[in-house]
Order: sequence, then structure tokens, then C-alpha cells
Amino acid sequence: MKINAETAKGAQWCVKDDPRRLKVGAFMRKWNIDELPQFWNVLKGEMSLVGPRPERPELIAGFKHQIPHYNARHHSKPGMTGWAQVNGLRGDTDLGGANFIL
Repeated sequence: MKINAETAKGAQWCVKDDPRRLKVGAFMRKWNIDELPQFWNVLKGEMSLVGPRPERPELIAGFKHQIPHYNARHHSKPGMTGWAQVNGLRGDTDLGGANFIL
């Protein structure tokens, strides 16, 4: 992502052909290798394969007031993929309707 990509509008969700991304990021996404850096973190033991997906602090500040028990997810290692993805929910999903299992 470009430096200071979110300073004007604050934290934002990504969109198709996001203008904030760099060419290397677009290449990695196109060839489905954009998760390789996170896989290295799994091998080092800093992340798990399936667990709560890490989110930016700016968004967490709102989620913890909107989604019941949202902060409980921070008691386990973040995951390379999340419960929703493992269960077939991909793309734009409603975080408010999710049931988080720890």
C-alpha cells in the first residue's frame, strides 16, 4: 500500500482495483501469492493458520462497541485465514452478524 494512503479519509476497506495499492501488491494479488508473507509468520509461530483475522486499530475502535464480544478475539493468535473463510464466507461479509468462536 502506498505510504500515507489512508491519512485523508482514515481507515477504509479495500475495493476492487484499489488506487492505494502498489504495483507489487497488485502483482502478488493477481498471482495469489499475497498471503506468503503471513505464511512465514505461521512458520515462525507468531500466527496460526486459522484464527481471528488481524484488523487495523482504527477499525477495532469501532468494532468493539458495535459487535458483542469483539475484543475476546484478541486472546488468541491471529490467523492467516479466519473462521468465516474456512466456512465458505468470503468477500464482503457483515461482521455484525458473525458469531466468533474461540
